[in-house]
Amino acid sequence: MQSSIADHDQQLRRTVILVAALNLAYFGVEFAVGLAIGSVSLFADSLDFLEDASVNLLIAVALGWGARSRARLGIVLALILLAPAIAGLWTAWQKLMTLAPPAALPLTLTGLGALAVNLSCALMLARFRNHSGSLTRAAFLSARNDVIANIAIIAAGAVTAYLWRSAWPDLIVGAGIAIMNADAAREVWEAAHEEHRAAHC
Repeated sequence: MQSSIADHDQQLRRTVILVAALNLAYFGVEFAVGLAIGSVSLFADSLDFLEDASVNLLIAVALGWGARSRARLGIVLALILLAPAIAGLWTAWQKLMTLAPPAALPLTLTGLGALAVNLSCALMLARFRNHSGSLTRAAFLSARNDVIANIAIIAAGAVTAYLWRSAWPDLIVGAGIAIMNADAAREVWEAAHEEHRAAHC
């Protein structure tokens, strides 16, 4: 039984390290494009890639920890999940000052690349989502939310290109990503508190 748990932990550790590397690599791509074209949604999503890399690296480190320590780290991860939400809302506020629409084609293509990365990560993490409590729940929720966000970014690019040449589709998606990240932070916070209570029983 112990051997089976150890093997499972090793598989999970390898998976989260790979997911962290993929997220870190695409953070650089999306951040650069987001700054170049002035996209709120790409900027918010790029910070989410950086946050995902941090979450998965912390999970890799914490796998051997006891339940109480993992629960405490889960609370920290919930706070980390809030960072992209706050940054995204701040960027959206700044964008409201100019309302210049981003270039639609780079927005759409970068969103497609992000979708491919995040869908791969979500599929890799899906089989571990109920393992190690709030830690892997944080990683899975981040990857799942990113897939939804990327579909919305692609849609914003298409709307900007063909229907409404405006900053509003990008702004709306950026604000939606921030709200989704805040809700994921709430779910992880609640799971971590539940684990903390269980560890004290």
